[in-house]
Amino acid sequence: MSANSFDARSTLQVGDESYEIFRLDKVEGSARLPYSLKVLLENLLRTEDGANITADHIRALGNWDPSAQPSQEIQFTPARVIMQDFTGVPCVVDLATMREAVKELGGDPARINPLAPAELVIDHSVIADRFGTPEAFTQNVELEYGRNKERYQFLRWGQTAFDEFKVVPPGTGIVHQVNIEHLARTVMVRNGQAYPDTLVGTDSHTTMVNGLGVLGWGVGGIEAEAAMLGQPVSMLIPRVVGFKLTGSLPTGTTATDLVLTITEMLRKHGVVGKFVEFYGEGVSSIPLANRATIGNMSPEFGSTAAIFPIDGETINYLKLTGRSEQQLALVEAYAKEQGLWLDPAAEPDFSEKLELDLSTVVPSIAGPKRPQDRIILSEAAERFAQDVRNYVSEDEETGKESFPASDAPAVNHNGVPSKPTPVIAPDGSQYEIDHGAVTVAAITSCTNTSNPYVMVAAALVAKKAVEKGLTRKPWVKTTLAPGSKVVMDYYDRAGLTPYLDKLGFNLVGYGCTTCIGNSGPLPEEVSKAVNEADLAVTSVLSGNRNFEGRINPDVKMNYLASPPLVVAYAIAGSMKVDITKDALGTDQDGNPVHLADIWPSEKEVEEVVASAIGQEMFASSYSDVFAGDAQWQALPIPTGNTFEWDPESTYVRKPPYFEGMTMEPAPVQDVTGARVLAKLGDSVTTDHISPAGAIKADTPAGKYLTEHGVERRDFNSYGSRRGNHEVMIRGTFANIRLRNQVAPGTEGGYTRDFTQEGGPVSFIYDASQNYQAAGIPLVILAGKEYGSGSSRDWAAKGTALLGVKAVIAESYERIHRSNLIGMGVLPLQFPEGASALSLGLTGEETFSITGVTELNEGTTPRTVKVTTDTGVEFDAVVRIDTPGEADYYRNGGIMQYVLRSLIRK
Repeated sequence: MSANSFDARSTLQVGDESYEIFRLDKVEGSARLPYSLKVLLENLLRTEDGANITADHIRALGNWDPSAQPSQEIQFTPARVIMQDFTGVPCVVDLATMREAVKELGGDPARINPLAPAELVIDHSVIADRFGTPEAFTQNVELEYGRNKERYQFLRWGQTAFDEFKVVPPGTGIVHQVNIEHLARTVMVRNGQAYPDTLVGTDSHTTMVNGLGVLGWGVGGIEAEAAMLGQPVSMLIPRVVGFKLTGSLPTGTTATDLVLTITEMLRKHGVVGKFVEFYGEGVSSIPLANRATIGNMSPEFGSTAAIFPIDGETINYLKLTGRSEQQLALVEAYAKEQGLWLDPAAEPDFSEKLELDLSTVVPSIAGPKRPQDRIILSEAAERFAQDVRNYVSEDEETGKESFPASDAPAVNHNGVPSKPTPVIAPDGSQYEIDHGAVTVAAITSCTNTSNPYVMVAAALVAKKAVEKGLTRKPWVKTTLAPGSKVVMDYYDRAGLTPYLDKLGFNLVGYGCTTCIGNSGPLPEEVSKAVNEADLAVTSVLSGNRNFEGRINPDVKMNYLASPPLVVAYAIAGSMKVDITKDALGTDQDGNPVHLADIWPSEKEVEEVVASAIGQEMFASSYSDVFAGDAQWQALPIPTGNTFEWDPESTYVRKPPYFEGMTMEPAPVQDVTGARVLAKLGDSVTTDHISPAGAIKADTPAGKYLTEHGVERRDFNSYGSRRGNHEVMIRGTFANIRLRNQVAPGTEGGYTRDFTQEGGPVSFIYDASQNYQAAGIPLVILAGKEYGSGSSRDWAAKGTALLGVKAVIAESYERIHRSNLIGMGVLPLQFPEGASALSLGLTGEETFSITGVTELNEGTTPRTVKVTTDTGVEFDAVVRIDTPGEADYYRNGGIMQYVLRSLIRK
């Protein structure tokens, strides 16, 4: 029950239903707040308990100073939690382990139960092994079940054992698309109360739901677990960047072009840790699918959230996707009553402002390794010619690239490196591939497959191309992985599926696939040619991530593009082709066919969208979404409220987080005699840190699986084995593109082991085991933007389990910094302007960190003293940013804190 200090409790009547609400206009200053802060204000009013959430917190939000730097901590209580299976499995593993820990400490295991609705969508496990055939979908699903049976049994058990926990089975859709099309409420109803739908998710692209006016963002799995168990998310009242939109998109541009433009602008402006909110007259011209696309890319420009207020377009979309009439009426009535309905002419108070005239957007792609590196489409071939030198030239400045250049000599052809390499196809035909060959063309990822405008545009490009006799190039792996079954429904209704099939864009699965590295292998003959000639080949995908080494181990350069451009590049077959000028191919009569000849008009796209997409499609697809097919329902599962761990399982194992745990936490200690496990450069992402992708046989993880009787063909991916900490520890810091400066000249998961004479090069995992056996703590040294990329709990869990006690970086991505604290790892920052390089640190030193024990006195030190045995000394900034984070660190991590709190209740 809320303390209701502001007398905000009231009633809202909608039709025959009456709801309790907490009125925002009872708080002075609320009217001028941005939409996103109004949502936070309501959250505080409703959850005010006089202790963690007080009248002063509510007042501070009402009196928000847009120009101030964030300093006021508040406790945000999300209405629900959403997960995907890679990140969700460890959450459920941890909950199951917590039940046993509670039992061992004398508590009731049933106390460990989600207190907020938690929904998990299985979408990250399908791999595009099969492609280009009508059987691809069925075959990939069969392979998926074969590889993941243990995980799926565990999740089915969780669905029966935990209250308020639901699972969307495999083959249904991508979590963020399922969220906006079905799970999102926009206005939540629970226990007679109506309030804004809010959430945290175990995937950074949770922000896609911001397009529906729902405030939410990605957190680490450990934070999500705490939220499920009723713990509020500790945060500082953020700065809010107002992004004004005017005009409308010109003909020939897509939502992808818009979002890449916005990503570039906001990344350049700097929005890390801030909310972005869209406003202005131009908002009304943006369909909700485009808003969701923009919200989805929030992690790529670095903001916590990127939200659109509720308006008539929101209601139209909720209606289209099958929400009830009462829900539609409630959303509109509630938003208008609470001042949450968009006024296009309003100018709320914002901390900073940007503006974009939508009419200035031009067709674009982004790459070859970061989403914010936008390239105007007409300049793409020219830019490729410049960028490819970083991947093939022998004299490039290797210090600027974490992805290594080839040692193969570069041959210039018209100024572009060239190395034509013959390939013999299985049918005996022969062709040549070269640097820049598009080997993966994937319509994939929640970012764009949720958007019917770009998906229909892609299918129309395919139709026009097929009608002119064009085909994809034989070396291109083409895949279609929509975010929900609705996409295939409207393709079928519009008669467009056969044209996509003809170009090789057959359905391969409903899941993320290529965007998260589940692209599957390239055809054997293509892979062989690429690796033997060391070619810098490319992928083009309609995703949101294109980091190095992420998409496919054979592919060095990755480009983000709209779905219709993915189809065009599959036909062109090379990034050397200027698809705005050069012919993509020839028609049946030998005439050149250009992109303009097969690009659909805006009117054509809109006509298909209007005629082929209906409310009944969504109602049918989601009518029994949690039930699953016969294969899902036939999975045998254990019973009982504690899980029966299988000691032979290589997928799901009981983790060691609570071993030896006592009710009272041990005092925090300084770090002494520490060694450096890894010294890393700038922009090291969680993709570099966290185990992801394929498991190689000669790695520690591969050796572990082999020792446990797993055949190489059944290794599966790291993501699928996230419920087994033994595999995941061995894959932490093991990305094939990681460059650890402690072991110069190496790539991948290597370091030097100074427990042995001379410090020989060793696998990071093996060295960490030796250090831990010798009682030697470890530290990580890093550069700027450490931990950028996806919000991956295992980037922090693996770091902690490797024995790392502290990370010292020049700057952090917010989610990873928070996750490190959640796992009991101390995040420190070099003094302003200083770095490992400027301080002369090599990574061979022994480190001591003193002053940490001040935390035992209930305060957080601003800095701690770092000294080395070589005489280097500096004051590192302590990046424990809130009192709540300090509590987590004192307890050894967020899970231990929550567990102790629940037992004490």
